[in-house]
Amino acid sequence: MSRAFVNEDAGSDRPDLPERPVPPGPNPVTPRGLAELQAQLARRQAELAALKARPDRLDKLPEAAAERDIRWLEARLKAAVLIDPATHDLTEVAFGLVVTVADEDGREARYEITGEDEADASLGRIAPGSPLARALLGAEVGDVVTWRRPAGAMQLEVLGISRADP
Repeated sequence: MSRAFVNEDAGSDRPDLPERPVPPGPNPVTPRGLAELQAQLARRQAELAALKARPDRLDKLPEAAAERDIRWLEARLKAAVLIDPATHDLTEVAFGLVVTVADEDGREARYEITGEDEADASLGRIAPGSPLARALLGAEVGDVVTWRRPAGAMQLEVLGISRADP
């Protein structure tokens, strides 16, 4: 028989999926971010259990994807460093706090500096390594910071610093 018709992966239980990259170093998280990672892990573990309980398990890809996601979530939780914004005073912009800024045209915006895993621009949550967060961290009310962005530098005035709503 020709080798062209032999499935060399036959009998393989697990499809090869690329691992999700885990950033090196610590994973700073807010209490909300830690709870979210824990909830995602619990959901994915429950999904994996349901997948393994299927009577027809010919398609192993969903199981392999769930197992890969669980490994990633466990790694992110293992590297998690909880930073509680309640421990910060509100004198300067810090991880976990909300900052209100005004741009050069007077338009106001609010940003919360959160962990990488909970950052979501549509909710105003930005990762500490982002150019905007780097410009804001350490600033005090009344400071004007320069946000270096691809579209050009923008001046932002810090109007207020607060804690996120629980």
